[in-house]
Amino acid sequence: MPPTVAWNAAPVREADAAGRGWSGTVTLNDVARAAGVHISTVSRALDPTKHSRVKAETRQRIIQVANELGYRPDLVARSLQSGRTGTVGVILADLGNTFVTPLVHGIAAALESAQALPTIAETQDDHARMLNVLDHMLSRRVDGIVAVAARAADQQALESAAKVVPVVLASRPLEHTELTLVTHDDWEAGRLVAEHIHQLGHRTVAQLRGPDDVLNFPRRSEGFRHIVRDRGLDEVTVDDCAERPVADEGARLMEMLLDTSPRIPTAVFAHNDLMALGALSVLRQRSLRVPEDVSLVGCNDLPLVGHLTPPLSTIRLRPLELGKLAGKMVVDMMSGEETRNVTLGVSLIPRGSSRRFGGPSGS
Repeated sequence: MPPTVAWNAAPVREADAAGRGWSGTVTLNDVARAAGVHISTVSRALDPTKHSRVKAETRQRIIQVANELGYRPDLVARSLQSGRTGTVGVILADLGNTFVTPLVHGIAAALESAQALPTIAETQDDHARMLNVLDHMLSRRVDGIVAVAARAADQQALESAAKVVPVVLASRPLEHTELTLVTHDDWEAGRLVAEHIHQLGHRTVAQLRGPDDVLNFPRRSEGFRHIVRDRGLDEVTVDDCAERPVADEGARLMEMLLDTSPRIPTAVFAHNDLMALGALSVLRQRSLRVPEDVSLVGCNDLPLVGHLTPPLSTIRLRPLELGKLAGKMVVDMMSGEETRNVTLGVSLIPRGSSRRFGGPSGS
């Protein structure tokens, strides 16, 4: 493999630059002068698509000089020539949600293989912020967008953006769209939870639903209710859903369930782990024990939920793999390749927060 320009080379010190009559920014002319060759030879030697036109000995000398001087390619000029900026917009709903950390790691790893970097922005699940983020990213000429924050109201804006650059929906799907998508099987997640609590002997159950305009949560609800109907379970309903899938909303819905329901369910499915944490705090405040009085199951398998007291039963998702797939998809689309939608499987992780009705914890 031919040597390459080192991106972590130290910049030229001001004293050295001044001594050579150069500015603090090393240019191709500077490298050409130091190497004793024409600037066009330097340009070809440092361009991975053209370096084969330069003799190996000359190319190696130029690269060595470039590294010694601390030369860095002018990405702005290169982007003007190629029409590429080497950046991909990654739009997140909540940077504080630990579910997105491995997902972003996966995206970044996939982009690195294409020598691209993520530009990250947060919407806080707000439609106006989504519009603003999309506008800024497109004006900065990102080469593609991975949206991990889609809500129903954002669909038109995301589809409009897809007419300009490749757009991949990661984690959060949208209804009736042709946008490329990689997500988890949320219907199966809900089904697995309901089947789990049914097998534990629970008959009176409830859901704490995530936002209705984030499609993952209605699908989890549908999968859950499929088993509830099929097994003849009694679902205690809450006449509201979360505005955002966060702990405070899980607590609010748990309070509403306890305050308005004529009977307390023996098993509760919170649509994500953050909402389950909020529900757990309310159950403790009301002197209801988990799992002795109420079994509780979440979704996501966030870091540390297995270390709670009791450890949280949950659905394990695969955010790192999802991120890698999303990153690869947008890179492929940027290269003109076709992509197909992907749905990742999920699995149930039973822990101490769910127990057999009337039986010992963890059974």
